[in-house]
Amino acid sequence: MGTDLKTYLNEFLEHLEIEKNRSRATIQNYRFYLERFINWARERRITQAGHITSELIRQYRLWLNRLADFKGEPLKKNTQNYHLIAIRSWLKYLAKRDIATLAAEKIELMKTPERQVEFLDGDDLRRLLEAPTKIDEPEIIQKRDQAILATLFSTGLRVSELANLKIENINLEKPPKDGLTEFTVRGKGKKLRVVFLSADARDLLKSYTTLRHDVSPYLFIRHDRAHKKHETEREKKEGGAPLTSRSIERIVKKCAKVAGLTKKVSPHTLRHSYATDLLQGGADIRSVQALLGHASITTTQVYTHITDPHLREVHKSFHNRQKN
Repeated sequence: MGTDLKTYLNEFLEHLEIEKNRSRATIQNYRFYLERFINWARERRITQAGHITSELIRQYRLWLNRLADFKGEPLKKNTQNYHLIAIRSWLKYLAKRDIATLAAEKIELMKTPERQVEFLDGDDLRRLLEAPTKIDEPEIIQKRDQAILATLFSTGLRVSELANLKIENINLEKPPKDGLTEFTVRGKGKKLRVVFLSADARDLLKSYTTLRHDVSPYLFIRHDRAHKKHETEREKKEGGAPLTSRSIERIVKKCAKVAGLTKKVSPHTLRHSYATDLLQGGADIRSVQALLGHASITTTQVYTHITDPHLREVHKSFHNRQKN
């Protein structure tokens, strides 16, 4: 009797934690997707790695495609792909351990609709960045929210990366070089990368931190009194709780509404705006990949179809020319 699938799953998750240094959230996602597959396989009396075949995966894909989410809607194609990606990663791990099973490359992902990248520029971006000054809040909250928006657009940080920033991460006293303040951020997979803060964003951060009299190590914290009763003893001692990713998302959404923007705006919209602005300005795709912290160039290429200067020139040169 060979090792059952659940044992191999637990060993794989430990591998992700120790050897791959994956985050707790990533490991939990892998656990969810793979446990769903294993439970489905057990109902069909599949308990060994050697029993995983192309036909079994075909049946599972069919089952996934007919599965409904909690709203009663079919699973999105990209969600179905997350399940398949998890299985492929698991099978690759088993192959490295010389455990006989289906080759990972035999699992093809489903075709998904091309991602629609939402971004802001021009007047929309200006109105969003000015929105905090039009909200009836104490000055310190207005300055904080302006600094959040400016930092997101200036650096292209993920919202989780912004929420985890500490005051010590950015030296606001050091004179900027060429108008930019450089600092290091730890992103996905705990990988370090260099990002740059514009002069305007730096000034807004300084304006915000100057108003603070707390000793919290976090760069962005809560200042609303309603949260005080929920603070931990440590947060009370430090003078404020750090903003969560969800809180920052709410701030961005509120500012977008005040700015009169009709499109859905999130922190990730500002990350998209940052990447689009770089590419439209002439930055090469590899540099933008590094600045965004993308592990794969494929992820960055989603922006190229909206920033291709060649297509703009083709349209300008050949479309609707006046005939003599």
